[in-house]
This record gives sequence, structure tokens and C-alpha cells, in this order.
Amino acid sequence: MDVKETVRLWSVRRLYGTADRTVRALDGVTASFHPGTMTAVMGPSGSGKSTLLHCAAGLDRPTEGKVIIDGTDLGELDETGLTLLRRERVGFVFQAFNLVSALTAEQNVALPLKLAGRPIAPAEARAALAEVGLADRAGHRPSGLSGGEQQRVAIARALITRPAVLFADEPTGQLDTKTSRQVLGMLRDLVDNQAQTVIMVTHDPVTASYADRVLFLADGRVVDEFTSGVTAESVAARMANLEAVAS
Repeated sequence: MDVKETVRLWSVRRLYGTADRTVRALDGVTASFHPGTMTAVMGPSGSGKSTLLHCAAGLDRPTEGKVIIDGTDLGELDETGLTLLRRERVGFVFQAFNLVSALTAEQNVALPLKLAGRPIAPAEARAALAEVGLADRAGHRPSGLSGGEQQRVAIARALITRPAVLFADEPTGQLDTKTSRQVLGMLRDLVDNQAQTVIMVTHDPVTASYADRVLFLADGRVVDEFTSGVTAESVAARMANLEAVAS
């Protein structure tokens, strides 16, 4: 594996169902993701976007093929090893924020460290909140935060362990246009200034336009890739073609 790759998928297949009724959610996907890059994964409904994200993040095991994160082959890990790798090397941001309502923003951010049994320095969680522009909201619970603030807390929580890769599943799906741009701008800054690797699934061409690269999936395969000239208009046009074929 190229040492510069943060994540590598080799001929990944993910099958569901039985021999009589098999669904190929992923059908031989090979792709690599490098430090300091943001990749958007797009495709029609049922194209395999979420399955790709889950297999790449170690949340689901592929039926065939390899997934390598930060030099570690996930297929060689047992469930305990996989859990530890996800805690230490993988960050995940969900559309629904998934914050614990009874905890403050600071406590939510520190939660991965607590689950990993690591010492928790309050200054560390506060510094993570400061990185996402929420230094003054550390004592607020989720109910006292706006949707955009909750998503920024979720991003700070995902980054507290300094993961090799940050996965995001529709990270702006519940946000208005202005707040979405703020969150995407923050992710872009993490990529450009801290060499963070970001891989996100989105259905929105504007969100995808913040990425360096767009992978297009259809029927579980990578069918196209934009690595330059990524604009909302070019992405929307390509998606329209894919959806027309899928319908």
C-alpha cells in the first residue's frame, strides 16, 4: 500500500441475502483516499453509498476484498481490535448529530476518551470546542444549541482522538443553507490546514462542491470520478444522468 494513503479499498464486495436472492450492495470497489483531501461519495438511491462508508469505516465487514486504514488491514482484526481501531483512528459524524442529551457540549466531546478509558483533561475538550468555534458553549446541553452548533459539537467529538480519517454521513442533511456552508467551510479548513482526510456521503451537489474529488456510484460500482472542475453544476449534471439511467 502507498504509505501516503489513509484509507484503501481493494476489490470490496458486500453481499446481502441468500444464494437465491443476493443483493450486491458493493460490487468490486477499489479506491484510495489520501491525507489532506476531502472526497464526496454520490449516487442514486440504492447505489451503495452508505455501504461503502460503513465498510470503509469498519462499521461493517465486506464479503470479499480488503479495507486498510492507516496501514492496518481491517480483515486481520477481531471484533475487539476493530473496536479499538475505530475508537483511536476513525471519526464518524452522522446526519442526526447523535449527541447525548443529558451531557454538556464539553462532556459530549470528551465521551470518546472516556469510553476508551483514557484520562480526560477538561482543557482538551475545551480546545476541541474552540477549534469548531464553540469555546463559549462548553457548558450547554444539546437542547440549548442550534442544529449547526450541535453538528459542530459532533465534529469536535469525532476529532478529539485525532483520527486518521473522518467519515461523514450526510453531515449537513438537517441544516439550513447558511449553517451548512459554515459547517462545510469548517471541514474544508480541517482538510487544508490540518491535513485531515474526510470522506463524506451526500446527495447534495453544493455540498459535494466543497470536496477535492467526487466518486459516483451506481449498482455498487464506481462509475465515474471528478478530480478537477468540481462544481455544483457539474456534479448535478452527472447525478441527473445517473438517476435517469437508474429510473
